[in-house]
Amino acid sequence: MDTLQQNILQKQFPQLEQPLLQEILQQSVLRQVEEGDEVLRSGQYIRSTILLLNGLLKVYREDDEGNEFLMYYLEPGNACALSIMCSARTEKSQIMAKAVEPSEVVLIPAQLSETWLGKYKTWQSFVIASYRQRFEELLQTLDSIAFKALDERLLFYLERHVKVRGTTIKLSHQQIADELNSSREVISRLLKKLEQTGALTLHRSYIEVHDLALV
Repeated sequence: MDTLQQNILQKQFPQLEQPLLQEILQQSVLRQVEEGDEVLRSGQYIRSTILLLNGLLKVYREDDEGNEFLMYYLEPGNACALSIMCSARTEKSQIMAKAVEPSEVVLIPAQLSETWLGKYKTWQSFVIASYRQRFEELLQTLDSIAFKALDERLLFYLERHVKVRGTTIKLSHQQIADELNSSREVISRLLKKLEQTGALTLHRSYIEVHDLALV
């Protein structure tokens, strides 16, 4: 990695001690991915721990018909907790991850990640915090699916997007319907209701969110 990337690494992962950051710089691989590129595929063996340096990754599962189920997003400074777990146990991935926008990921060989757990206290704390964060997000997603009506699930879905991508949501009604396992007609109707409250404005190719608290 060059000096600029070294500075970005230190900025995005300030909780990691300097000797560990130096090992990451020396022994990891930096990979640049374009929007839509796959970083993880279901069924492949995971041999690296994934850290996100910049950009945004979407982690999801896909059914036999190609429908996507959003699990969580990875933002700069995040690690993919499932990649840590699967790489440590030499297991096949049961998830998929792709770039939502041009991104840079740091790929840490599995054996190094394991070694660092005993060598660096900050790495151990970082891994545990990553597990906890993803577990809490998955619980929120499960609650949304199991206990909430579709209009509440849609609101949760939009709030999640706003948190990681800002108030301009560049998704079609069909894409949202696919991820919520609904129909485009139903999602369009619910979005129109939200527009009538002043919470958002529907445009031809994107949704502009104003204040979802108005709902």
